[in-house]
Amino acid sequence: MLAVAFGVFLALQQAVFWLFGFFLFWRIPRCRGRGVVPHPTRISVIIPARNEEHNLPVLLRSLAAQECVPEEIIVVDDGSDDGTAAVAARLGARVIAAEPMPDGWVGKSWACWTGARAANGDLLVFLDADTVLAAGALAAFASTQRADGGLVSVMPRLAIRRPYEALAAVFNIVVMAGVNAFSLLGRRLPPTGCFGACVVSRREEYFAAGGHVAVKGHIAEDFALGRRYRALGMPVTCYGGRGTASVRMYPDGLRSLVEGFTKNMAVGASDIRKDFKALIVAWIAGATLCVIASLASLIPELAIYRPMQIVFYALYAAQVYWMLRRIGNFGPFTALLFPVPLAFFHLVYLRSVHSIRRRNCVTWKGRVIRSSLGDKVEAG
Repeated sequence: MLAVAFGVFLALQQAVFWLFGFFLFWRIPRCRGRGVVPHPTRISVIIPARNEEHNLPVLLRSLAAQECVPEEIIVVDDGSDDGTAAVAARLGARVIAAEPMPDGWVGKSWACWTGARAANGDLLVFLDADTVLAAGALAAFASTQRADGGLVSVMPRLAIRRPYEALAAVFNIVVMAGVNAFSLLGRRLPPTGCFGACVVSRREEYFAAGGHVAVKGHIAEDFALGRRYRALGMPVTCYGGRGTASVRMYPDGLRSLVEGFTKNMAVGASDIRKDFKALIVAWIAGATLCVIASLASLIPELAIYRPMQIVFYALYAAQVYWMLRRIGNFGPFTALLFPVPLAFFHLVYLRSVHSIRRRNCVTWKGRVIRSSLGDKVEAG
C-alpha cells in the first residue's frame, strides 16, 4: 500500500510539473511584418563585434541581400585582435573602433552605445555578429516596430551544426520561457526583458530611454534594457526568429558555450518574474525528478515503478522535442537524450553562480567582466 501511495504521489508531481512546460511555451509569434515599411525610413544597423572575423561575412552578406536597404551598417570593433575590422571594411560596413571601455561598464553595452551615438538612421537595429538575416527580415523588423512601438526584440532561430551545440538545449528553453512573452497568457503580460541578439527601436525612443548607457553596469544588458523601456511606459514585444533571423550559438567551441552561459545565467535568473521563475524551476525539477526516478526504477527492488517511468520519460522527451523544434533545428536525439543537456545546464548554472557570487566576475572573450551593483545574483 505504501508503495502504491508513493507511486501516485510521484506520478502526480511529474505530471503537474510537465504541464507547466506547456504553460510557459504556449505560443511563439513570428515577426512577419505588418504592412508596408514606412517611407522614408532610414535604418542604421549596429553590430558590436569582438573577434568576429569568421562570423561577420555571413551576416554582412545577408544584410546586402535585403530588399529594404539599410542607410548604413556600422560595425563597432570592440578591441578585436583578429581581422574583424578589415573584414567588415572589405564588405562595405562603416567600421568604428570603440574607445577603451570606461569604468562602470560591462558586457557589450559600450560597443552598442558607441555605435548608436554615431548612427544617422531613424530606426536602430542592433544585431549580434553571429546572427544571419533571412530575405525580408529588415522590412519585417521595421514594419513590426512601427506597429508595436517601443522596443522590438527577436530571438534568432538556432542553427545547430555540431553535436556540442545541442548541449545548449535547456538553456535556450529557459531563456525563451524567462522573458514570459510566450506563455499561455500571451500579451496580457509584458515581457521582463528582450533578446540582445536582435533589438529594434526608433532612435528617439532609444535615446529617451537612455539607451545602453542606462544599463551600462549590467552583465545581462538585454534584460535590463527591456526593464528600462517598460519602466518608462514604453512597450516591449518579443518574437521568435523563424523566417527572419537565425544564429549559431557559440560556434567557436564548447569552451565559448560554457563561458557564454556562465556570463548570463546566474545574473539573468534574477531578472525573471518570481512567479515565472517558480514555474521554470518546477519544470526543471520535474524533468530532473523524471530522470532520477527512471534511473532508480532500473533497480530490481524498484521495478514496480518502471512502467510508469517509461511513460513519463517519453512524455518529457516528447515535450522537449516540441519545444526545441520551435526554437531551432535540434534533432530528435537531443530530446530523447534530454538528461544530457539537462545535467549540463545544472553544472554550468552552478559554475555561473560561483563565478558571480564568489568571484564577482566572469570571463568572456578574453576579458574579465566584473559584476556591478546593478546586477543581482540568484543562488539557485
